[in-house]
Amino acid sequence: MLSLAPILVCKPLSLYQSIYRIVERIPYGKVISYGGIARIVGCSARQVGYAMAAIPYGQDLPWHRVVNSRGEVSPRKHGQGDSEQKFMLLSEGVLFDRKGRIDLDKHGWEDIHDADPDEFESVDDEYR
Repeated sequence: MLSLAPILVCKPLSLYQSIYRIVERIPYGKVISYGGIARIVGCSARQVGYAMAAIPYGQDLPWHRVVNSRGEVSPRKHGQGDSEQKFMLLSEGVLFDRKGRIDLDKHGWEDIHDADPDEFESVDDEYR
């Protein structure tokens, strides 16, 4: 009997790997929204959030440079992590206004929009 398990496992890993490839390129002092990444890889902002929550421990990704569409640090499960994220962004020179928002015109990573989406597409071959 043919098992679909490898196919079901392969797709999310490929999507997450595509998301991580973008995140690893976010420059120091810049941020991008979950939705910005989602538009590039062709998924929902929520899926990007799930991928960010699933980053393997010890993987060196600048996860703190991904914020919500309002330029805010999104609350974490159990309320942990947002102050750490804010601190890391502040240490890179990213400023927050009185409402806790980042000026995306000033600190948003715009160069990614010129990238070739094929560069970040599914990496199924790596998991076959």
